[in-house]
Amino acid sequence: MAQAATSTESLKRVNKSLTATRGSFQRSINIPVLLSAIALIAYGAVVIWTASLTIADASFSRHLLGIGLGAILGIICWKFDFRGFANLSTALLVLDIAIIFSPYIPGLSYNAMGMTGWIQIPFIGLTFQPVELAKILTVFIISALGAQYNGQIDSVREYVKLCGMLAVPFGCILLAGDLGSGLVVFFSGAVVIMMSGPKKEWVLSTIAILIGLVALLLAADSVVDSIFGRDMLLKQYQMNRLLVFIDPTADTSGAGYNLMQSLIAVGSGGFFGKGIGAASQAGEGFLPEAHTDFVFALLSEEFGFAGALILLALFAVLIFSTIRVAYRTDSLFLKLAAVGIVGIWLFQILENIGMCIGLMPITGIPLPFISFGSSSMLMQMANVGIVQSIWRTRSKAA
Repeated sequence: MAQAATSTESLKRVNKSLTATRGSFQRSINIPVLLSAIALIAYGAVVIWTASLTIADASFSRHLLGIGLGAILGIICWKFDFRGFANLSTALLVLDIAIIFSPYIPGLSYNAMGMTGWIQIPFIGLTFQPVELAKILTVFIISALGAQYNGQIDSVREYVKLCGMLAVPFGCILLAGDLGSGLVVFFSGAVVIMMSGPKKEWVLSTIAILIGLVALLLAADSVVDSIFGRDMLLKQYQMNRLLVFIDPTADTSGAGYNLMQSLIAVGSGGFFGKGIGAASQAGEGFLPEAHTDFVFALLSEEFGFAGALILLALFAVLIFSTIRVAYRTDSLFLKLAAVGIVGIWLFQILENIGMCIGLMPITGIPLPFISFGSSSMLMQMANVGIVQSIWRTRSKAA
C-alpha cells in the first residue's frame, strides 16, 4: 500500500510539472499565431518548390535559406522586449529615414533587375531590401506617438501632427521610387492612427482630402509632364498599370499582358488545380514573375480554388489571432504595434491577391510568407516574432 501511495504521489508531481510547463509555454507563445505562420511558411515552401521545377530563377535552396535566417531573426524578436521602443520615436524616425535611403550609399547599393532598392551586406555577400525593415519601423514610430494620447486624440493639431509624422517615411519611400512599399507603409500607419483615438469626422475629412489629391494628381500628370518634357509625378509604367486596371483589355500584349496571363492561370486551375508542376502558364513562361509578384496565380493554377481557400483560411487565422494578441495586451504602445503589423499583412494580402484577379492595380508587393524573396521572408518572420514578444510581455507584470 505504501508503495502504491508513493507511486500515486510521483504521478501527481509529474502531472503537476507537465501542467506548469504547458501553462508556461502558452503564456510565452501564442499557439494560433505560431501554427498559422508555420503552416503558411510550409505552404509557401511547397509552392516555391513546384515553381523551381520549371522556373530557373525560383531557387528553392535560396528560399530555404531565407526561411532559416528568418527563423533565427524571429526567435531573437520573440526574446526581445519592445516596450522600450515607446520612448524612442525620434531615434527610430532618423533610423527609418537612413534605412530607406541606404541603397543610395556608395558601397552598399546593389542593382537588381534595373532597380536600386537593394543593399549588399558587406563581407557575406547577401542582398537585402531595406524598405522591408522600414515598414515595421514606421509602425513602431506611429505606435509610439499614438500611444501618448492614451486612446483619445482631443486636438486637431495633434491629429495633423500624427498624420504629418506618417507622411515623412511615406514621402521618403516615394522619393526612393517604391510606390508599392509606400502604400504598405501608408496603410499600416493609417490603421495605427485610426486606432489611436481620433474623431471620426477628422478621419473622414482626411480620406476625402486624399481622394481629392489623388484625382488632382491624375488630372495634372499629363500637363506637368508636357511642361517639363519628362515624367515628373507618375512614371509612364505606373499610369499604364492604372489604365489597365480600369480596362484589362486595353493593352493585352503590353501593359495588360501580365494581368491577362494571371487571370488565365487563376481560371484554368479550376476547383482542385492542375497539380504540382503542371502550371502551364508559369511553367511555359507565359506568366512573368510567377514565383514573386504573381505567386497567387501560380498557386491557384496548381492547387485550384480549394488551395486558394486554404491559403485565405490560414491568413484569416493569423490575422484574427494577432488581433486577439493586441486585445489581450496591457501596453497601448504594444496594442498599436500589433494592429500595425496586422495592417502590413492585410494590405499586402489584399493587394497581391487583388492584382492577380484584376481587383487591384498591379504593384510589386509580395504575398507574405508565400512569394519568393529572402528580404520579405525575413521581415514577415520577424513580424511573427514581434507578435510573440508582445504576447509574452502582454502583462504589465511580465
